[in-house]
Amino acid sequence: MSVNVVSPAARRLRSVARWWRSRSQVTRDRELAVVLTALAFVPALSLVSSTFGDLPLRQGDALAVLLTLGETLPLALRTRLPAVCLAAVGLSFAIHELFGYPRTFASIGLCFALYAAGAYSDRGRRLLPVLASAAYVAFSITLHLLGSPERFLDYLLFFIALAAVWTVGAYVRGRRAEEAERRRLGALAATAAERSRIARELHDVVTHHVTAMVVQADAAQFLTGSPDRVTDGLTAISGTGRLALAELRYLLGVLEATGESTPQRPSPVLGTIEDLVTQTRLGGQPVELVEEGERPALTVGARLAAYRVVQESLTNAVKHATGHRTEVRVCYTPDRIDIDVTTAGPPAELGGAPARGGRGLNGLRERVSMVGGELVAAARPGGGFSVQARIPAGDDS
Repeated sequence: MSVNVVSPAARRLRSVARWWRSRSQVTRDRELAVVLTALAFVPALSLVSSTFGDLPLRQGDALAVLLTLGETLPLALRTRLPAVCLAAVGLSFAIHELFGYPRTFASIGLCFALYAAGAYSDRGRRLLPVLASAAYVAFSITLHLLGSPERFLDYLLFFIALAAVWTVGAYVRGRRAEEAERRRLGALAATAAERSRIARELHDVVTHHVTAMVVQADAAQFLTGSPDRVTDGLTAISGTGRLALAELRYLLGVLEATGESTPQRPSPVLGTIEDLVTQTRLGGQPVELVEEGERPALTVGARLAAYRVVQESLTNAVKHATGHRTEVRVCYTPDRIDIDVTTAGPPAELGGAPARGGRGLNGLRERVSMVGGELVAAARPGGGFSVQARIPAGDDS
């Protein structure tokens, strides 16, 4: 068994890296420019440079100092104005080499400027390499006219090295753009999924409860001769309205929530299958409920899926087969719940919207599928319509 031991030096390096990443990009650019400027005046680092031309050396003077600063200080703008940074650094580098000043560490600034131009340029991103290449050609011709001993192959290799630095920056920019696009598409997909979920919940709540209230109100008109039955009908309408308001109030809370506070769970089951059956009976629809087996422990998603299957099935029965007998059969097993809602009636009366699978049935299929179940809805050969669902109990621990 081997144990990886992180050395103190590695820990310090990681700590420095985390500190560096925690700072803003503008601050990092300025600090980079200051550090390279300071290192440019360290004689021992002059061997680390990207000088080119091998023209006769001349003594350093005030102009050499200015050119050295011109190769490092513009790096403070490398991410905000990469083209300006490259132009300033490149021009300072070219004049420094053409005048034959001694090499300095500041020439490394050209590599930083090229990388930044490839990684951060937005405007003129395709024109900038052309202009930079033309400037390099002019620089090479001027060096040759001044008597530089460099050969054509030397000029070509130096250009390839500079182009490679640019290419690395462009590659990083492309990867960064791809990652940003993936995040954008992911956010759009998440938003669309959330909207679809809320629309499905609104459909389930509004369609069922409003349909039940309309049917109950219509039935109450014919019960004026029986005050007790009128009272029962009005009580049923009031109860249905309160239940609808409670569920809608929850959904409005979901819509108003933002960020991490947005609920990611489905809306709570505010009733039971028995409540749905009783509610539908009060509206005048003959419904029979048959339950078999012992109810297992169900997850919230499984309970809600079962509730919505019965709710949508009864809503369709009331809308498309008013007065026809409906049987709700629920079979419980230790690991799943099987639901079969069958509505009697001739095919002409039930072959409309449910058979085509509108928003309600399509939403049911999606909901049941999300909890690992299956749903089949189809017209019966002998007449009527059937909705069958098999929903896993899930792990409620």
